[in-house]
Formats: sequence, C-alpha cells, structure tokens
Amino acid sequence: VKQKEHIRKLKDAVDVLSLSATPIPRTLNFALAGLRLMSVITTPPKNRVAPKTFVLPFGTQVIKNALEAELARDGQVYFLCNRIGKMPLMQGYIQKIMPRARISTIHGRMSESELIGAMHIFREGKSDILLATTIIENGLDISNANTLIVEDSSLIGLAQAHQLRGRIGRSAVQSYAFFLYPAKKLKEKAARRLDALFQAQYLGAGQDIALRDMEIRGAGNILGRDQSGRVNQIGLNLYCQMLSEA
Repeated sequence: VKQKEHIRKLKDAVDVLSLSATPIPRTLNFALAGLRLMSVITTPPKNRVAPKTFVLPFGTQVIKNALEAELARDGQVYFLCNRIGKMPLMQGYIQKIMPRARISTIHGRMSESELIGAMHIFREGKSDILLATTIIENGLDISNANTLIVEDSSLIGLAQAHQLRGRIGRSAVQSYAFFLYPAKKLKEKAARRLDALFQAQYLGAGQDIALRDMEIRGAGNILGRDQSGRVNQIGLNLYCQMLSEA
C-alpha cells in the first residue's frame, strides 16, 4: 500500500495500473465501494490445467507419496518451509525420506550470487527439490516443477497461499499442491483460510479468494493503510451502505 501511494503522489495526473492475483482487502474494498475501477481477467492461458489442492495434517507418508509421485515422472518439487532456522532440520527430514533426492535451498538471507546459483541448479534440473521460504511466491515460472508442499500452511495468509499455488501448473501437466497443517494446533481462522483455499481450486479463482479473504480479515481502512478491519462486526453490506452515505 505504501508503494502504491508513493507512486500516485509522484505526479497528480498519472494513471496507475496495479496487477494482483488476489487484491488485498483494502484495494478490493475500494473497488466494491466504487472508489477504484477494477477489471477481472478470468481467462486462463491456453492448455493450462488447474492444480489439484489437498489440505491435510502434516504426516511423513503424505510427504513421501507426494515426492515419490512427482520424482517418478521426472518432475521437480517446491517444498516450502517458512522458518529459516528450521530449514536445515527439514532438509535432513526430506533427505531421510528420499535418500536419492537432490535438494537445493533458497531463502532471503542468502547472498544474491548464492540465490542465483541455487535457482540455476534447480532450473537446469540438477536438483529435484527446492526447499524454500515464501521467497518463491513472486514470478517463478518453471514448467517442470509441478508439486508444491507447504510444511505449515496455517502460518500463511489466504492470498499468499493462492499466489504460491500459482508457481506450479505452468504447463499442460497436472500439478498438485499439498497444504499441510499441524493437526492439533490449527486455529479457527487458519482452518477457514485453508477451507477457502480447498473450495477455490479452479482456474481464475483469484477474485473469489480475495472476497473470502476480505470476509475473514475485514475490509481494510479506507482512509489509512491498514489491510484488515472490523467489517465482520457489522457485516459487509451495512459497511458499504454506510460508506456510500458518507
């Protein structure tokens, strides 16, 4: 939001086009209230197949089956672990399950040359599994990587999870996204996010996911930068009515 506002202030008359897989609640709320114009692109690229999404408790057998299935068809896997300190432990865990798998790692604390090197190895097919943080959510397009495993999806926002799911299925091959969660520690909001993700696993689901995200998080702050607000306490319809009256 800060970056968008900065761009708009650079010159009064400039038109700004923002592109988003899932607009944040505040941006979507602007559009629904008629304060911002919005167009929706729902037509997928030719031959694109929607990823199949699974929401399951974390378990060794689930991970082993998913890895074996992808590697058996000479594909590659994104394995998302969003805590850098936990990554060496997770690498050992994966290596134990899949002794022959070649694993490379990327995260935001690596130097640029290390990141480029690790991505080059993965892109060239010299590693099978890319163990990564959410650093992968932006712009990666590797058509041979068609399985995503998220180790603890309860910590990831709904729009972000949808964005991550967009990293796979970049070709005509069927792809699979596994959003795993700790079975005994799942909070209510996290459960609602994961349910929304499971329900909207078709192509062009971005806006539907954004609307559900807004219901869960609130509609943001029209006059400020907050991306979530208390709309759920009065309901979206009444909120929009009060807004139009104001």
